[in-house]
Amino acid sequence: MNMDVSAIFQIAGIGIIIAMIHTVLKQMGKEDMAHWVTLIGFVVVLFMVIRLLNELFQEIKTIFLFQ
Repeated sequence: MNMDVSAIFQIAGIGIIIAMIHTVLKQMGKEDMAHWVTLIGFVVVLFMVIRLLNELFQEIKTIFLFQ
């Protein structure tokens, strides 16, 4: 079972970029756009986590059900 830390770095990178974009848009007075960018970033990260959880459950299934 290989641990892939690149997914953690991708999620962290997305978080940092979204935070910077949110701050810039908020300083420009475009708070609505800033909230939308944050929401879209959250959805992207959520899909990444769901994909990783699916891989984890498949791995657990193959270990315990001997498939």
